[in-house]
Amino acid sequence: MFNNFSPNMLKTYQSCPRKYYYQYVENIQVPKSSLPFEKGKKIHALANYFLQGVNISRIETSLNENERQAWVRLLNNNYFKMEAVQSEYTLSCKLGDFWVGGRLDAVVKDGENYYILDYKTGSIPKNPEYDFQTMVYLLCLDRVLGSYESLSFVYINLKENKDFIIKFNPELKLKYEELVEEACQKISSDTLYNPSETACQRCEYSKICSAI
Repeated sequence: MFNNFSPNMLKTYQSCPRKYYYQYVENIQVPKSSLPFEKGKKIHALANYFLQGVNISRIETSLNENERQAWVRLLNNNYFKMEAVQSEYTLSCKLGDFWVGGRLDAVVKDGENYYILDYKTGSIPKNPEYDFQTMVYLLCLDRVLGSYESLSFVYINLKENKDFIIKFNPELKLKYEELVEEACQKISSDTLYNPSETACQRCEYSKICSAI
């Protein structure tokens, strides 16, 4: 049984335990079109090269108009202009008996004020403050940094050219630890993986799911 969880694993289980079972326990991979994700992949790759100091002038010429608009918005974003600390940064931390972690788009800072950046070419989570990505990444970076003046998570919505900022604090830290560890414990003790009825219609596993 898993004792190492990513935000995607936690969110998948939250949406439907049966889907989690097919994807992460049985390791059944359903082919999906990559077209909806191409724009995001390009922007993330370009941002990573840029923050590492790579000359990206030739790569920029391959962007279409829609991609170029998103890229210009990111370049002009005040948080993206800050001092880069890490890009495409993989980290993890232990909560109770479980390890959680993932890969951050970028970590930047202004003095001792640190910011986790997450670029979105689509929409941001419906409840960003309590999204597992927000909680796990903030908890992990808090452990890595140890001391700092402030720590925040910034969702950069490139579609609407808006930012959504969650500022970490001791109260949130306690709440996040409780919620994430509780979610990990629930998954690790589940043996039935009962399906969520509301998640069935758009599920890529609907054709093989025994619950339908």
